[in-house]
Amino acid sequence: MTDLQRAPVGRPRGFDADEALDKAMLVFWGRGYDGVSLSDLARAMGITKTSLYAAFGNKDDLFRKALLRYNEGPASYAVSALTEPTSREVATAYLTGSVRASTWPGGPPGCLSTQAFMAAGHLNQPLRDVLRAWQLESRSTLRDRFQRAIDDGDLPAASDPDLLARYLMMTADGLAVQASAGATRAELQQLADAAVRNWPPA
Repeated sequence: MTDLQRAPVGRPRGFDADEALDKAMLVFWGRGYDGVSLSDLARAMGITKTSLYAAFGNKDDLFRKALLRYNEGPASYAVSALTEPTSREVATAYLTGSVRASTWPGGPPGCLSTQAFMAAGHLNQPLRDVLRAWQLESRSTLRDRFQRAIDDGDLPAASDPDLLARYLMMTADGLAVQASAGATRAELQQLADAAVRNWPPA
């Protein structure tokens, strides 16, 4: 997430920047980048456009910060899952985390990053590059974790760690789309459990 961390959030007087950023994250999550204006964002954040610019920069800068906020909050499961002791437990934690994030209390159904990818045609090239870098980084960390599982004998030697990483990410994206279409947490968890049943045996 290096590209998302270039401009730290300021803390101007008169409002809580973290709280305002949380509100912006929810607006982008629910309506997408192209579905909101700066006026919409400022109104939802409870600040003026001048304060928005001073604290967060332009709309692109705010979107980057909202993505980082999402990555560190509702989507933090993607990093914590890597610490599970076996590859199957990594997969289970990853998909269960995806289900929880896609049905996060107080948040719109679905996934902010998945929605952003689906609407990438409406984004400018720098933002598309940020999303692509984020996707590649996520894939790389999963691939490295599964390669370690192969080296440790936790996965069969013939396993393809990159394919397993893409399989998990594709499944998580599918769960997010199903959530946006109205699937319940219980229904999504059934799908996640079914996906893990296809995991290679140790």
